[in-house]
Amino acid sequence: MQTPTDRHEYPAHWEADVVLRDGGTARVRPITADDADRLVSFYEQVSAESKYYRFFAPYPRLSAKDVHRFTHHDFVDRVGLAATVGGEFIATVRYDRIAADGRPASAPADEAEVAFLVQDAHQGRGVASALLEHVAAVARERGIRRFAAEVLPANSKMIKVFTDAGYQQKRSFEDGVVRLEFDLEPTDRSLAVQRAREQRAEARSVARLLAPGSVAVVGAGRTPGGVGRSILDNLRDAGFTGRLYAVNGALQEKELAGVPAHRSVRDIGEPVDLAVIAVPAERVPEAVAECGEHGVQGLVVVSAGYAESGPEGRERQRELVRQVRTYGMRLIGPNAFGVINTSPRTRLNASLAPEMPRTGRIGLFAQSGAIGIALLSRLHRRGGGVTGVTGVSTFVSSGNRADVSGNDVLQYWYDDPDTDVALMYLESIGNPRKFTRLARRTAAAKPLVVVQGARHGGAAPQGHAVRATRLPHATVSALLRQAGVIRVDTITELVDAGLLLARQPLPAGPRVAILGNSESLGLLTYDACLAQDLRPLPPRDLTTGASAEDFRDALAHALADDACDAVVVTAIPAVGERSAADAALAEALRSASAAAPAKPVLVVHVELGGLAEALSAAASTAPAGTTAPADTTADGTSRVATTADGATPDGAASAASGPAPRTAPVLPAPVLPEAADGVGVESGAVDSRLIPAYPAAERAVRALAEAVKYGQWRQESADPGRVPEYEDIDEKGAAEQIGRLLVDGEGSTTAEAGQTEPGAAVPAWEPGPAEGALTLGPDDTCALLARYGIDVRRALPAPTPGEAVAAAEHLGYPVALKTTAPHLRHRADLGGVRLDLADEEQLRRAYAELTSLFGEPEELRPVVQAMAPRGVDTVVRAVIDPAAGAVLSFGLAGAASELLGDTAHRLIPVTDRDAASLVRSIRTAPLLFGWRGSAPADIAALEHLLLRLSRLVDDHPEVVSVSLEPVVVAPRGLSVLGASVRLAPPPARDDLGPRTLPVY
Repeated sequence: MQTPTDRHEYPAHWEADVVLRDGGTARVRPITADDADRLVSFYEQVSAESKYYRFFAPYPRLSAKDVHRFTHHDFVDRVGLAATVGGEFIATVRYDRIAADGRPASAPADEAEVAFLVQDAHQGRGVASALLEHVAAVARERGIRRFAAEVLPANSKMIKVFTDAGYQQKRSFEDGVVRLEFDLEPTDRSLAVQRAREQRAEARSVARLLAPGSVAVVGAGRTPGGVGRSILDNLRDAGFTGRLYAVNGALQEKELAGVPAHRSVRDIGEPVDLAVIAVPAERVPEAVAECGEHGVQGLVVVSAGYAESGPEGRERQRELVRQVRTYGMRLIGPNAFGVINTSPRTRLNASLAPEMPRTGRIGLFAQSGAIGIALLSRLHRRGGGVTGVTGVSTFVSSGNRADVSGNDVLQYWYDDPDTDVALMYLESIGNPRKFTRLARRTAAAKPLVVVQGARHGGAAPQGHAVRATRLPHATVSALLRQAGVIRVDTITELVDAGLLLARQPLPAGPRVAILGNSESLGLLTYDACLAQDLRPLPPRDLTTGASAEDFRDALAHALADDACDAVVVTAIPAVGERSAADAALAEALRSASAAAPAKPVLVVHVELGGLAEALSAAASTAPAGTTAPADTTADGTSRVATTADGATPDGAASAASGPAPRTAPVLPAPVLPEAADGVGVESGAVDSRLIPAYPAAERAVRALAEAVKYGQWRQESADPGRVPEYEDIDEKGAAEQIGRLLVDGEGSTTAEAGQTEPGAAVPAWEPGPAEGALTLGPDDTCALLARYGIDVRRALPAPTPGEAVAAAEHLGYPVALKTTAPHLRHRADLGGVRLDLADEEQLRRAYAELTSLFGEPEELRPVVQAMAPRGVDTVVRAVIDPAAGAVLSFGLAGAASELLGDTAHRLIPVTDRDAASLVRSIRTAPLLFGWRGSAPADIAALEHLLLRLSRLVDDHPEVVSVSLEPVVVAPRGLSVLGASVRLAPPPARDDLGPRTLPVY
């Protein structure tokens, strides 16, 4: 796309899709010589005032010389970026590298002048702020460290763009012009500003999908029962509060099922916010183009035949995303089940669920339509006729999640006033680093419960493009828990935990009181508490003759006890007068619980439908007479088949155009709480003290244990600790060394002293070498680590007995003789190590023993190392995992720890609190703290080592792997006896870079 005189090829990695402030999207890309006509057209649509602000003088049109200058760049010293919608420019930014005197310059000059121009119709959408993030990242990549901008004082909008960005800047005023200078190095404030803008923009983009003012269903047929027609009927029957349209190219009539009908979206005379597309995959591009040209803001594509169907479908899906984003829209799907918003303000059921769920405080996200059906069904059964009106606020089934993902929905839920608890079923995580960051922030405000499917399948589900990881699932799960995510294994546990968290306060601790009218059930509950690491108090048996008043008094007493953090009530059915007894017991539990609102209460009931419904009636303001759906299956789910649209003359979707399966639960008519005068009220008016009931003690206790752990995390996250500063760290010197090594390609892939050979046995919790990674030699490894205060004891090669003796004399006796062959390294149990060799005679004898037992020196690769003080052998590693990000790992050295998987992990950067908990979280930690009378290890020195290594990896993304093994932690100090470091070029963009939508 560039002329032969350009110095660099077109930088395709600068291209990105971004979400703007209003929730729409734009494409950011470099400007090329092919953009001359687009630039001229763009400039003609800019107002005279904006042109004046850009050029400081009237400038009605661009000359041919201007057009050439603004479209021809070398992508190093002169760069131009454009934001586009529909292929046309809506804003531009450019920088020109300058010298200290302001004249054009080349590297090593590190300052550039920057200028923006935004079309008036798109001002106020955050376009300039997004372009500033991207052009700053480009400039840093090209060695520019500082921007300068000259702005007229009256151009307050552009001044605000610069001042609000969060960079450190200087401002001066001369000759009637404001001059701004700012460093491009990201600061804590600039990063916070960027992420706050990201959250607002992405939340707004999801809000436009979930709370539209108007919806068009494309593919709604005349015949009831098809996919498109079913969605249209569901929207109408749910009482959607906005405008609803049916669209089908074969329709002649003006109305379909009581809804205005049109042959094309273009024919609708009013704006359309959301379009649901239910046509065959080959007709989707035409429908998308119509929607884009009409200004539709977002799409839900239920059509199948995309990435889930194979390589051809995957390419069709990529083209769909490109087309959707070209028009500035967001997309849910394809192959989606749909979206639901139960708010009385919206009443949106743009899904294949034939009935609206109850209004409630739980947000649901599911990548699988089948699991979405199951979740909605279970929440209906558990949240309606069983334990009170706890329903759904919003529901999103993303299908292949080609665009909108769980990350986007998390951004929306974070400050959604209608959602108190977030439940997510994930089969893959497209951007785990971002998910972990968003989960940590969300979990600090409201519970986030996640169940992950396909975690043992070894491959992502069809239709989901994800980054590969070599971390075991248990490690990924542990990292998510550190971010505050409540990790469960089944959708039953997901619902169990969600109902408790939506209805009850968080427990202050693990102490659990147990009371009930069955001694056996109480003992089962007690054992279940112990199994979940809770601290149960002795169960209180009220005997089978206990009355409702006895339960109320016992519960009130337990809740008043300062030694109790939560109460589990167990109950078995009474003989005779079941309904009256159940209602009385429910009222007794409700009244006692309401008197102590700071402690959670759970009920374990055995076949007590009456009690469960009575608990619902006692605590809910829902209308009486609500019944469960008829014709339920064995698991309590009631279903109705929804037939696919046939290939009918009216052009409805074919059977292949909708997501499988084609069944959905029959949910009851919506149940809204009512005020005394019968007028519907907001869901927030429902009593938040609904008492969740469980059919088994184990399920209740498991949910309570998750709430306890989450409550502890909330307390700890309030003071996460700090990342300490070390004055002796040479960050600049390390960066220069790393850059030189990557340019020169200096390194080794052979096992030298203190090195791990590629192909050697690697523990399951350590990812292998990054593709194209450079393994440093021992000298460079030691030098780089030393810049961060990590000293490695040198090991000298000993290819012959004589050289072994010379090495020992250089290091000083006593010494250790080790083999570094891949099959023997770090395996003292195999006899490949000889310690405490006090003189030459012992050294030569040990050398002879090793070679006679294991082979020739060329195979063994022996080294000599000075003896370190005795202590506990540990292993410290840091890796950049393509999925999880930067991870710090710690464990004791030895085969036993590896076999048992006794390794702990923390996300980098690690705080001082993280380092302390990392050391103490492995099961073998007592060995470090004076187990059985041994001397305690120097924990402070170990924690500082962890913090220093975390800083190294966090400061330099080129460091993709560091292994310190063994690290001998003595009573005073520690010794790093072996180290390996791998480098690789950093990713062009990561989660710390400018805002960008993922490309799958």
